[in-house]
This record gives sequence, structure tokens and C-alpha cells, in this order.
Amino acid sequence: MHDVLFHDTPWGGCPGGVRRRGDPGVRSCRPGACKGEILPLLLEMCRCTARADGLSATLDAVLGYMRGDMGVVRAMINLRDRETGCTFIHRSLGLTPEEEARGVYFPGEGITGQVDARAVTVIVPHIGEEPAFLNRTGSITLAEDLGRAFLCVPILRGRKVLGSISAVRPFDDAAAMRKRADALAVIAGVLAQTVELHQFEHVDKVQWEQRHRELRNAIRERFKPAGVVGSCARMMDVFALAHKVAQTRTTVLLLGESGVGKELVASAIHYEGPDPGGPLIKVNCAALPESLIESELFGHERGAFTGADALRRGRFEEADGGTIFLDEVGELSPEAQAKLLRVLQDKTFERVGGNRPVRTDARIVAATNRDLAKMTRERAFRHDLYFRLNVFPITIPPLRERGGDIIALAEHFMARFAAEAEKRVTRITTPALNLLMAYEWPGNVRELENAIERAVILTEDDAVHSYHLPPELQRQSITNGDAPAIDLEAELTRIEREMLAEALARTRGNARRAAEELGLTYRSMGIRMRRHGLRYADFRISRSDGGDSGKRSGAPE
Repeated sequence: MHDVLFHDTPWGGCPGGVRRRGDPGVRSCRPGACKGEILPLLLEMCRCTARADGLSATLDAVLGYMRGDMGVVRAMINLRDRETGCTFIHRSLGLTPEEEARGVYFPGEGITGQVDARAVTVIVPHIGEEPAFLNRTGSITLAEDLGRAFLCVPILRGRKVLGSISAVRPFDDAAAMRKRADALAVIAGVLAQTVELHQFEHVDKVQWEQRHRELRNAIRERFKPAGVVGSCARMMDVFALAHKVAQTRTTVLLLGESGVGKELVASAIHYEGPDPGGPLIKVNCAALPESLIESELFGHERGAFTGADALRRGRFEEADGGTIFLDEVGELSPEAQAKLLRVLQDKTFERVGGNRPVRTDARIVAATNRDLAKMTRERAFRHDLYFRLNVFPITIPPLRERGGDIIALAEHFMARFAAEAEKRVTRITTPALNLLMAYEWPGNVRELENAIERAVILTEDDAVHSYHLPPELQRQSITNGDAPAIDLEAELTRIEREMLAEALARTRGNARRAAEELGLTYRSMGIRMRRHGLRYADFRISRSDGGDSGKRSGAPE
């Protein structure tokens, strides 16, 4: 390879001047003309920089100059991807779109890769004599192309290599080629600023925004409520309301039975809000003793009571700039209700034992499974506090009113618990789904989650079966909810039929293979299938599948 480095080369002529006498095919240089020829181009490049399509207009001007004034047959403007270090053709002259798409070079690969890696200018007098010329684009196909020269100069911005300019043209003499390389170096120097601006606007900024979105999505996905799954009409209304209020700092009141996922919806509101990076503080008001709840929420001063050896910040201070979730807010004492009312009104409170107001900018999301309106009528809950909390109420429906979501939730929990237990559980059998759909779910989503976790622990194959579900679900199925007793024979019969059907489904109706899986003889399998009214043909997808065919695949008739 012929590496040529140029520094402060004097302007002795122009590669695009007049034709040399006696050689009609090659252009020569007119002394002192080079500077005059390139100045209009540089002026045009400076003008293009201020335009919205600055890089495109600049490259058009450069390629036009290279074709008209430098006698270039093919030209490539190559840009470097800082993420991968690879160089690719951004704009070209004399290349088809297919050839341009193939012009990708790894760091140090070929002449273009070495120019970008080493920040050197390279002149190859004859392409056919240079083994490092890869012809990656496939554009060098004719014999005359092999005798042409190849020039490549880096686009430098300080010490950073942003790309390169390369060109193919007929070779005339070394001095003229040096002058052309000098001209391209000047063009590359002016072009560098435009390229850097383009990369910032269209590459760096886009990548930064993409990473920011991915980070936000990762945060939201990490804290995405597992119970907020489903597509029934009532839950879609909940999602829509939560999404709208999340963009504000409005106080939210979540209503619904225990276990419907109020805490999970509160998390979704916080992480969909304007400050997802802020703190999310969760307080279960029912779990705190009445003597400690004020100190827990609002903090205390040193010496406020026996054992208060130091100042303690309360949950409202910790939630400043984020969200505080008050679960079971209906359990607050009258004294705590009065302080909470002041926080809602003035965004200030006082620590226990203190007299200095403390300000907080926490968004309040409260939740309760009690009827606060009824409690206000019975004077068990402050009337003014109720209306302060009830600015934006969202009622989350119980699971029994979300029948279409039960399967989606069950499969979601199955996948999650299977991954945690490192078990390959991929499906829930039809009998198990029937039990899930028939149950009333008094414990709502939390009860369903516990049931699926238990089933995943118990299963020994790739499926959750009905006999893996809690006894109360199976008891309801057998007795239809009329009697508490369990018919043992009926239960065993049901389990046996389900296991036979599942084995036949897995083997696509191949009774012999199903018998082997269940540890039965072929004859015993046939007897049990007839007892339960199972036919192998009902489980066959195709008689030409991978199993045996004909009567050998089925049970004896």
C-alpha cells in the first residue's frame, strides 16, 4: 500500500485545469489555478452549512466539484459509526444503490478502513496492483478500472476521524495526484464541521433520545404492576383514567376491594408521571399503630417523646418531589386525618414535637377498600378530608367482573413464577382454565396470583393441571357450590381423564406413546380411553405426522 501524508503542501496548480498538450485524455494543472477553482466550492459549502439540509446540499456540491473539476469517475463520502467503529458509504457518485449498500468497512479493513483507523491520506496509483483494495462495493468490474487511481483522505475534526472522502479517476502523474489529495483534504476540513453537526442532530441526539426512552421504559417495565394486566372494557377505562391523571400532580383516590391491585395502579400512575425518577413512598395506614402513625407520616423532633433520641424525617418528607401512596387511608385516626387535611390544603405539616412548618411537594395517591362516603355520613371519617381526597377517584373492578382477564392474568403469573422457579411450564390445561373461570375469586387478583404460584410449584411437567389448583377451586367445581363435601371417586375419575387427555394431546393422538408417557401398557391405555369416552382420532392433527399411523396409533377398538 502506498501511504502518503501531506502537510502544508504548496498550491502549485489544479487537478482540474487545462488539458496537457499531446494528451487529450488527461487533464493537467494551470499554475496558480487550483486555489481559484476550489474557492467557489468552499464558499458554497459554507453557505450550505446554515441550511436545514446542510449535509445533503454540501455533499452534492462536493460531488459535483469532484466530477466536473477533478475528473473523478466514482466518489464516496464515507461516515464512521462511533458505536461500532465501522465505516459506511453515506453518499456516492457513480455507484448504484446496491453497490453503495455494500460499502461497509470494519475498523482497519481495506484502504478505507485503514484511512479511518490511522487518520492518513492514501493514494493508490493503480487499483489492480494494490492487494489491500477490497472492491467491497463490487463497482470495479472493467479492465480499465484496474488501471485507475484511488484516493482516500480522512475527514478530521480535531483528533476525531468522522469519516473519509474517496475517489476513483484515471492516473496521470504523481504530482497531480498529490494536488488532488490536497484539494480533498481542504474539502474534508471544511466538511468536518457539517458532518459533526449532522451526527449530533441525526445520530447522537437520536441515540440519546432512544436510550432515554429505553431507560424510561425499563424503569416503567421494572415497576410495571403485574396485576394491571387485561383488556376487558372496565379495566381499559381504568387504564385510560390512570394514564390521564398520571401526567398531573392531582390527588388520586383508588377505590376497590382488597386484592384488586390498587397498589399496582398507584405504581403505574407514579412511573407514568412527569417525575418517574422521584421517590415512591408506600404507607399501609392499617399496619401502623395509632400511637406511631403521626410520627411515621410526619416525622418527629428530637425529644418529642420517650425514645426520640434524634430528629426523624417522616414519609411525607421522604416523598418530596415524588409520590406518597397511602393505602387503607380509611384507617387513619382523627388526629392523623386533621394533619393530612393540612398537607392537602397547604402542602405543609409539622413534625411531632415541633412547631416549624415543613413543606412537601409530594403527589398523594390514597386507596381504600372501605366506603368513605358512608363513613363520612357516620362521622367516622372527616367530611372535608374526604372531598380533598376524592378529587380524582378511580374504581378498580373486582376480578369476578373481569372474566375475560382471568386467563391473561393466570398465564402472566404462570410465566413469571415458572421463570423464578427455573421450571419449563408453558401452558394451563383446559380443565384448569375452566376451574379458574368458574371461581368467584373473593380474594381477587392477589388470590389468583397465590393460586398460580402454588400450581407452578406443584407441577412436574410443562403444564398447570386442575389438580394443582387450591382445593377450594376444585371443591366448587365438583359440588357446583351447593355442598362442602368432596366426592373422592369423582375427583379421581376427573383427574384420570384429564391426564389421559393431556397425554393424547401431547402425542397428537398416538395412544402407544401416550401409554408409555403415563407408564401404562397399551392394552390398559385402551381400556381407560374407552371408559372415559376418549378417541385417539379426536387428538390427531394429521395422519401423516411424525407418529405411527393407522390402527397402530390408536386404542384397540
